[in-house]
Amino acid sequence: MIALHSLPARVLRLAVAAAVIGLAGVALAAPFSRTLSLQGVTYTVEAKGEGSMQQLTVQARRNGKPFAAVREEIEGRVIGAEIEDLNSDGQPDLFVYVQSAGSGSFGSVRAWTSTGAGSLLPIRMQEMGAREASGYMGHDQYAVVETRLVRRFPVYRPGDSNSRPTGGTRQLSYKLVPGEAMWQLRPVDSTTY
Repeated sequence: MIALHSLPARVLRLAVAAAVIGLAGVALAAPFSRTLSLQGVTYTVEAKGEGSMQQLTVQARRNGKPFAAVREEIEGRVIGAEIEDLNSDGQPDLFVYVQSAGSGSFGSVRAWTSTGAGSLLPIRMQEMGAREASGYMGHDQYAVVETRLVRRFPVYRPGDSNSRPTGGTRQLSYKLVPGEAMWQLRPVDSTTY
């Protein structure tokens, strides 16, 4: 091993610069780990990875009995998770909030509901309609509020820069409803203020 103090100053500066450039090229996504419990079901959410990709693992247990784990590769990083029984059916629902890399910080939700049989079923979030998506450029925030999933984002007018939206804030409320093949989060209310 070479002692750093024995290197010539020029070589040391080049080595440090190369190390900094190397580290700048690899953006590490912050690992995420959270355990949430409701109505006898415990969810453990973990996400790890490098760059703009993470490996998401969701493990659930009901009264100590494990469900089959869910593993997904996701683009972006997990920034939060919440548990709630949105449709009051006695089966807790898990909402994992993901934020994309880049200046838009586009948000998405991965969601599951538990079953009495000990499995996890995916929940699909419906796309915004043209009216709701008008002026959308990312920077989403999500939260469970009572029996709804709420999504907020700044509204951009033509000519706004990514850092200066001037159209206010739009809030969408989603209700958990049965779909043809799976549960869905359907937008039921939109307000811009």
